[in-house]
Amino acid sequence: MWKPEARRRHGVTVGVMGLVAVLAGCGSGADGVATSTGATSTTSAAASSSTSSAPSTSNAVAAGCASAITASMSLRDKLAAMLVVGVSGTEDARRVVDTYHVGGIFVGSFTDFSILADGRLKAIAARSKRPLMVTVDQEGGRVSRLSELGIDSPSARELAATSTPAEVRRIAARTGAGLKRLGITVDFAPDADVSDESDDEVIGDRSFSDDPAVVARYAGAFADGLRDAGVMPVFKHFPGHGHGSGDSHTGTVRTPPLSQLKSDDLVPYRTLLPGQATRAVPTAGVMVGHLIVPGLTGDELPASISAPAMRLLRTGTGYGGRAFDGPIFTDDLSGMAAISARYGIEEAVVRALTAGADLALWLSTDKVPDVLAALTSAVRAKRLSQAQVDRSVARNLRATGAGAC
Repeated sequence: MWKPEARRRHGVTVGVMGLVAVLAGCGSGADGVATSTGATSTTSAAASSSTSSAPSTSNAVAAGCASAITASMSLRDKLAAMLVVGVSGTEDARRVVDTYHVGGIFVGSFTDFSILADGRLKAIAARSKRPLMVTVDQEGGRVSRLSELGIDSPSARELAATSTPAEVRRIAARTGAGLKRLGITVDFAPDADVSDESDDEVIGDRSFSDDPAVVARYAGAFADGLRDAGVMPVFKHFPGHGHGSGDSHTGTVRTPPLSQLKSDDLVPYRTLLPGQATRAVPTAGVMVGHLIVPGLTGDELPASISAPAMRLLRTGTGYGGRAFDGPIFTDDLSGMAAISARYGIEEAVVRALTAGADLALWLSTDKVPDVLAALTSAVRAKRLSQAQVDRSVARNLRATGAGAC
């Protein structure tokens, strides 16, 4: 997920001075990225990162059993736990977390950065009934949401050209430490697309290389660095945007056929995802793109709302991968024409979760009640099974650190 205009250009709003002071106290590395003196290798979410003095229900939940927690939840709360929504600022985030108990919030270029100051974001996460995913797009290069706050790195292509995988891991760890300190627990990075596009095209320099082995090596190093800092990486855009016909922000995108993706675009996923199903706490998520794939999704259905595409990722069967039991996110369902030109957000979310996604992502909170109503109707109509909902919610809870059983 990224928009060409996504890099924030307007002035930072009230509260940034306090945030700058927080970041200054963190120190910075040679890349100008906030560094941590106490990063951990866990993938726990906001519950473990909160330093707020407010009581934290998340900490208690994280020690429990994900399936037992799921069984205790109302249907409405289960459905809300499958939503990640963009927030405009502190009050917007507090309202959607306190009122609707969403599974995650997204900090984007449109967000008032004062939410990151003085522990406000951590306090909101600590108030959540269950562990909250706090997400951001922080790839580096063109897609640097937080560069104004000193959290930045070169583009993926530049990293692969100038740094070793070990150096990239250290750079990503510094990025992750800066995110973690602000209360962000999930990064929609690294980009695992294989691309030879020119730098300024939709994937372009966001890709480490046009060689799938190089992409796997460097994307794996970047993901390891985020994990070192306690931030969960999310590989994107499955099954591969790098050789797509255009930009899914602006319209329909078709990829080469599945038979070709198997030997190119899917190689990083085959390399990076083995072993996920055997881990109590998933070590990564995957974002599925709005990509029409001949031989997989049909002629008109993007992968983000395609059951065959979700099964390909979940089972590994059909491209030589292994079963993946981490959380599957959709790309943005509200601001990308490949989806929004066809469906309203209510129908898009229903289609994505019915297809097999665990978390539907979009960029505002105003439609949360309508989406929850649409999902409730889908369950009642047996369009979306309660068993599938339960599996996704338990999987999402495990990804935030809740125990497996």
